[in-house]
Amino acid sequence: MEEIYDLAILGAGPAGICAAIYATRGKLNTLWLEKKFVQGGQIVDTYEVDNYPGLPGITGLDLGETMVKHAEKLGIKPKREPVLSIEEENGLKVIRTKKNRYMAKAVILACGAAHRQLGIPGEEELSGMGVSYCATCDGAFFQDGTVAVVGGGNVAVEDAILLSRTCKKVYLVHRRDELRADKVLQDKLFKCANVEMVWDSVPTVIEGTDKVEDIKVHNVKTDEGKTIAVDGVFIAVGILPNTEKFKGLVDLDESGYIIAGEDGVTSTPGIFAAGDIRTKNLRQVVTAVADGANAVASVQRYLIEK
Repeated sequence: MEEIYDLAILGAGPAGICAAIYATRGKLNTLWLEKKFVQGGQIVDTYEVDNYPGLPGITGLDLGETMVKHAEKLGIKPKREPVLSIEEENGLKVIRTKKNRYMAKAVILACGAAHRQLGIPGEEELSGMGVSYCATCDGAFFQDGTVAVVGGGNVAVEDAILLSRTCKKVYLVHRRDELRADKVLQDKLFKCANVEMVWDSVPTVIEGTDKVEDIKVHNVKTDEGKTIAVDGVFIAVGILPNTEKFKGLVDLDESGYIIAGEDGVTSTPGIFAAGDIRTKNLRQVVTAVADGANAVASVQRYLIEK
């Protein structure tokens, strides 16, 4: 007879990890699925997390590993199985992966978000050959080299600061004449002597044969273009929620985020959302963790009332 889980958690970022911890401690028979080899969500791409209480200055990778180990200590580990679809069947949720079919009474969607792409020539062709979305992961490959970072938010500025420590030269390309990043990060950035700002500019082409050789940018104010010789391009222009598979399952807002409040309740009974995948004002590790706990509390209420 097919096993029926109380809860299926999709995703092993901070929200999914916290949900797994709370569900396990709450004695829920829980299935936990994650598509990536490295658990921890987007925080593994962050060099330093300095705003998580009790762990100042911890690297994102270490924080993710610490969280996963906490869950594993309680006896639950994520299965690496990308989810293909979720359907309703006889009051249960049917989760299909490439390998298996699972059934659960409730589901928490904690699949997070993915890096937004520029959509310019050369980006996809040179991905992994100098084009990267993770300075923490790939920065070491460009030691003593010249790189460009594209973006103007916290992640872009953090990436530029990190890369400035090992690279000979860092260009930060931003489409406006001021950054969106937190002031404290901007102050750190402007103290980096080897970082050069490329204001009011958007990338148009990334060029190279077997590896990145240069990036072309267009100044939106002067209408002039220029070519910058670089060894690598780090793209940090925001994120997109991983909700493509859930269209029609739950209501989404115009940006593709699942419409859900702090309790994680969605438009579909028994389906809950936690972390960066849902509508919210602040997307941080600490808010994702809170989402995971809140979603499990909502699941418990749902199962009791059901």
